[in-house]
Amino acid sequence: MTPQNLYLLAIESSCDDTACAVLNHDQVLSNVVASQKIHKQYGGVVPELASRAHQSNIIPVVDQALKEAGIDKKDLDAIAFTRGPGLMGSLLVGTSFAKSLALALDIPLLDVHHMHGHILAHFINDGHENPPFPFLALTISGGHTQIVEVNSASDMIVLGTTQDDAVGEAFDKSGKILGLGYPAGPQIDQLAQKGNPKAFPFPIPKAPELNYSFSGFKTAVLYFIQRETKKDPDFIEKNLADICASIQHTLVKILFQKLERAVDQTGITHVAIGGGVSANSGIREHLKSYEAQGWTTYIPPFEYTTDNAAMIGIAGYFKYLEQDFSGLEVTASPRIHM
Repeated sequence: MTPQNLYLLAIESSCDDTACAVLNHDQVLSNVVASQKIHKQYGGVVPELASRAHQSNIIPVVDQALKEAGIDKKDLDAIAFTRGPGLMGSLLVGTSFAKSLALALDIPLLDVHHMHGHILAHFINDGHENPPFPFLALTISGGHTQIVEVNSASDMIVLGTTQDDAVGEAFDKSGKILGLGYPAGPQIDQLAQKGNPKAFPFPIPKAPELNYSFSGFKTAVLYFIQRETKKDPDFIEKNLADICASIQHTLVKILFQKLERAVDQTGITHVAIGGGVSANSGIREHLKSYEAQGWTTYIPPFEYTTDNAAMIGIAGYFKYLEQDFSGLEVTASPRIHM
């Protein structure tokens, strides 16, 4: 018999956001995120600084999540945490805290794969329609670009993945070339809405089967900017919106060429996106356009796209239902596979 209340505390610390959420079954009671601003001055995440910030943030974030949820730590039934992938130092902070709290409260521990969290965020009970199994998930972030066949909450098959860089890195590095601040992805998205997406054609990198490659794209952007600024030092300033629109248009095209092929090969027309880059307006609009071709599409709310603990909580909830608990010997794993 399922209890009326099943309180699960979730911790996410895979990169530079310290996050904690409290769920009652599949409903989110609180979802707190402490972001680290210090990395902007370095143009990217500095692992050592990230892990130190997690150590400072984790207790206040957990305390705030419990207070917003209106429960005491003694009410908790389980602790879920991100085991990996991610930055080792950052993962260690969350893993150690989760293990210590679970031991102190004598409650089960649930280790979660970060990308499972992004995919299963679609099942948070917030009034949105859940995708039926099986469905395809395009997971896109600063560290990952994958097409995943999702047969159940515990059965996921990676059909294609990036062979080098992730699409989020392609956005950020292209933005850095243009002189934009970190993270550049959201800025490119905003500027792209004012520009001509076909002003400057960029090449589509080749990768086998359903895999991706983005390193060549970044190089093409770099050489293009170097060539044009040599002709006109003010080229970027004069054409910034058009450059951003062209970059975004090409990256969206790269993503959906392979996703179309995955739909054709599997026959699965229920398609979801997840990960930080799924907040991009161009990607969201392009996915929606496929509904005219018979796809049923699923887009997560903005608060569940970037790294957050609610997604770790819902993934942990599915593991709890299967009694798939972790022992205290579990360790952080920065390169864990799906």
